[in-house]
Amino acid sequence: MSLTELDDGLVRRMAIGAVFSDFGGKIRSLGFHRTDDLLVTSSEDDSLRLFDIANAKQVKITYHKKHGTDRVCFTHHPSSLICSSLYNLESTGESLRYLSMYDNRILRYFKGHKDRVVSLCMSPINDSFMSGSLDRSVRLWDLRVNACQGILHLRGRPAVAYDQQGLVFAIAMEGGAVKLFDSRCYDKGPFDTFLVGGDTAEVNDIKFSNDGKSMLLTTTNNNIYVLDAYHGEKKCGFSLEASQGTSIEATFTPDGKYVLSGSGDGTLHAWNIENPSEVARWENNIGVVSCLKWAPRRAMFVAASSVLTFWIPNDGEAPAPADPPADQQTPQ
Repeated sequence: MSLTELDDGLVRRMAIGAVFSDFGGKIRSLGFHRTDDLLVTSSEDDSLRLFDIANAKQVKITYHKKHGTDRVCFTHHPSSLICSSLYNLESTGESLRYLSMYDNRILRYFKGHKDRVVSLCMSPINDSFMSGSLDRSVRLWDLRVNACQGILHLRGRPAVAYDQQGLVFAIAMEGGAVKLFDSRCYDKGPFDTFLVGGDTAEVNDIKFSNDGKSMLLTTTNNNIYVLDAYHGEKKCGFSLEASQGTSIEATFTPDGKYVLSGSGDGTLHAWNIENPSEVARWENNIGVVSCLKWAPRRAMFVAASSVLTFWIPNDGEAPAPADPPADQQTPQ
């Protein structure tokens, strides 16, 4: 279903439309392509899987046993991805790979990080991308070049995000500090710094709304904050049940009016942030949702634990069964 004007009623009608349950472990990361109807997932079974979201079909699966699969995002090309590594980081330094799902080929390695990459973001306007690592650094890269283009040393776990115009990027870190950089001259340092007071937890994730007016912070103790992206004031905040050993993810709807999140008790929640209030709560039979994103151009979101679920507005039709998995490709 294509994206229409969202309202409280449509959000409340969201229900599971398709389920994929053949993953060999927890889904670690997922992402939509910005313009094509495609979704990619990475999971604990070292797989990358490509889905056609218009038809709820799995179209490709590849395995990456040597490096593992952790954070993943699309480049601008519909079959090319950036994926972070889990294994052999200290011996090879190959912390990130640029790869083609079309022919299961690694196009380039990016070396530099000494520990796991926990945040990954592609520029919406060019071949630049950013990675934040537990080695307390953020590195800036260009898909066309092996060498790191810039490095920022920080305190604690960093989370990174570009705004939708690609002109600004944000880095969030422990203590609720958010630093904003001009992506064209980031070496001059941040042009603004916001502090979310009262929460000393590390930031798990940061996102900009599509209109650039808001930022969404999720902390490792399952607090969610919506900030004004221009001045840093807290618009609203939500506290959710703790989720032992699992970090939850929150997401904006494409219009920036709603925020959705999982919770440690296995429920899913949606809030209207213009008039802060909870508009929907769904019981969820797949456990604690670790990955959650709303599709860029559709009335659809996906939620994942060790099971992937597609959610669409329920108009009284029976849920569509998931297709059987696509043929497996040669492992790497």
